Amino acid sequence: MVFNALTDQIARTVTGVGDTLAAPFSDPVIRLGVTGLSRAGKTVFITSLVSNLMDRGRMPQFSAAATGAISTAYLQPQPDDTVPRFRYEAHLDALTGSDPHWPNGTRQISELRLSMRVQPRGLLAGFGGPRTVHLDIVDYPGEWLLDLGLLDQDYDTWSATALERARSRPGGEDYVALVAGIDPTVQLVEPEAQVLAERFTAHLQEARAAGFSDCSPGRFLLPGDLAGSPVLTFAPLPPGPYPRRSLGREFARRFESYKRNIVQPFFRDHFSRIDRQIVLVDVLGAIHAGPAALDDLRGAMARVLGAFRPGSNAFLSRIFQGRRVEKILFAATKADHLHHSQHPQLTTIVQALLREAKDRADFAGAQTAAMSIAALRTTVEETVDHRDGPLDVVRGRLLDNGKQAAFYPGKLPDDPAHLLTPARRGSQNWLDADYSVMNFAPAPLSRRAGDGLPHIRLDKAAEFLLGDKL
Repeated sequence: MVFNALTDQIARTVTGVGDTLAAPFSDPVIRLGVTGLSRAGKTVFITSLVSNLMDRGRMPQFSAAATGAISTAYLQPQPDDTVPRFRYEAHLDALTGSDPHWPNGTRQISELRLSMRVQPRGLLAGFGGPRTVHLDIVDYPGEWLLDLGLLDQDYDTWSATALERARSRPGGEDYVALVAGIDPTVQLVEPEAQVLAERFTAHLQEARAAGFSDCSPGRFLLPGDLAGSPVLTFAPLPPGPYPRRSLGREFARRFESYKRNIVQPFFRDHFSRIDRQIVLVDVLGAIHAGPAALDDLRGAMARVLGAFRPGSNAFLSRIFQGRRVEKILFAATKADHLHHSQHPQLTTIVQALLREAKDRADFAGAQTAAMSIAALRTTVEETVDHRDGPLDVVRGRLLDNGKQAAFYPGKLPDDPAHLLTPARRGSQNWLDADYSVMNFAPAPLSRRAGDGLPHIRLDKAAEFLLGDKL
């Protein structure tokens, strides 16, 4: 074990030195990580970003597009042959076809390379011609990122937290009642272990459907080829000690195996190579779900920032080898579900969540920002007559029946403390407001030549993440 760790560290150091020596003689590469919390729209974001980098007519706030510095952008084979390719063409067809629909969400890691021919600007403009800049987009589930917090915990600590959290979440009471009738010191019986793992997984699925963001271990929700394997067949139990060959001892061993064989390889092989990161957040969905879901989102954002803070965890410090993510953007998605008059309030709320997350994570290093966006605009804005006066609404095609409908989700407060304070205090409901969520389908599109997919502030997000590199 020690020898493997040592050779791994030496190999990564040699690779890092080689990359440094080769950098001046090779095309620059930006590795952009894209992840999201609780169905925030990663697939649509990547599809729209690539569409708008290839056809830049809707990107006025992206300086490299507005100034004409990017002469062309095109897709190329990705450098890593062992990672599935992001299915850009299929997802674009789903959003732009005669019957547009949402593509399937992220269930595994994928990658896509977009290459751009860029004319240097400023003092360097007269010293050379266009250069090629590669953008490697790495798409991965947000549940995997939240798993990093498990590396700092032993089985007893994780179990105590998971059981306490389950008592106040959907489906959790049933699991806690089931565990109350289990004796963890008895000898392991595999069918009983499988039932516990299945019931705990069902609880996590219910919690995520109810709007909760931190539902780890993440591979319980997205098992892929690991479904039914022993590494995913464990669940929280009351703290030990447990005798040898007991249910509790085996669950503790499998928990450590999950960290070693699932969590660590992802961060070692993929996460540690990311230069820029965007975390997509469904703030509106959390607000609609209630104070508990919003407070859980706040805690999840803190744990996400903790993933970018090497030093507190020896394994994380080792895999970074001095390399750090330079910029992290938290983007509240589905801004098209609000009239533009409420976008400042949504942005202020996500900025407040980010500020609290930074304080809770004791985070410093990378440049962070927060904004509200819609990677694909699905609505138009209207003002309708209401008994209390004019009302600003959005109109779109409903996902369940395809009919057009006007929608007003409720007025977001100007002061985010009106939401964050009840969330921190554990309130069950919002006292003086009711916030609604409506699911819209993609609208049929008619695009001009040179235009990417319609969006809200995607160009501003691209400027923060990529502008200085182009």
